Amino acid sequence: MARPSPSFSDIWYVYGVVPAAFDVTRAPTGLDDTDVELCADGDLAALVSRLDGEQYAPAAVEHATEDVEWLAPRAVAHDRVLIWASDQGPVVPLPLFSLFSGAPAVQKMLIERGSQLSSALDRAGSGREYALRVYRIDSELAKSAVDFSPRLAELRDAAAAATPGQRYLIERKLETERKQELLAIGARVARDIVAALRPVAVGSTETRIPPRASHGGAEAALILDAAFLVAAGELERFQRVLTDLVSRHSSRGFRFDFTGPWPLYHFVQSQPASSDDDA
Repeated sequence: MARPSPSFSDIWYVYGVVPAAFDVTRAPTGLDDTDVELCADGDLAALVSRLDGEQYAPAAVEHATEDVEWLAPRAVAHDRVLIWASDQGPVVPLPLFSLFSGAPAVQKMLIERGSQLSSALDRAGSGREYALRVYRIDSELAKSAVDFSPRLAELRDAAAAATPGQRYLIERKLETERKQELLAIGARVARDIVAALRPVAVGSTETRIPPRASHGGAEAALILDAAFLVAAGELERFQRVLTDLVSRHSSRGFRFDFTGPWPLYHFVQSQPASSDDDA
């Protein structure tokens, strides 16, 4: 159901930028179940919703975003609109809570950033974004680590040929070096995965992984957090290469998490829109 005519207190929420001819008649609802509309200037348009100005005043948003229960459904709605839009055509995503005082402020942003946004839309038309995370499972990798490390294989063979007293010392050394080798093996496998996938993608980017990052389970260490821009005609070839990598590494202690397609969050997004007339 369409919302009532906006009042003077409405805040304009921008999800992203699309070509001006973009059709929003089948768009999903946005934040707070509001309609998604177009605010156009020239060849560019913003996907917008009109929200309550009091609830979404900058100070109120800053306070409210500390509440996960308040934030989560709005982040989901933001992504829902952008994912739908990217299924229809190129879209330049804007960050969560890109807020403007009204149509003039949105149009001013489109004018001031027109060249940059047009170039970003061209890039968005070149493919879709896919995310890949790879985890190292140390309890599994330790069993096959010697297959990756000549040094560990050397110590294993030395332990097998040693006297009982020497074997104990060598096995202690093997265990110490195995922990370091697992880190090195993970880093090497991550580099090899990116090197194999990069030729079948339009672009790629990696997010820096903080030290001791661990996700996906008690023993799972994140070794690769990457995004790939894949052309529509190359997706099948990309998936074949990825499937080969999964087959090669999953039995040795590595787990793959592949998701998408997503809007081009990593390849066209720039700094949050800003204007003297912003909310």
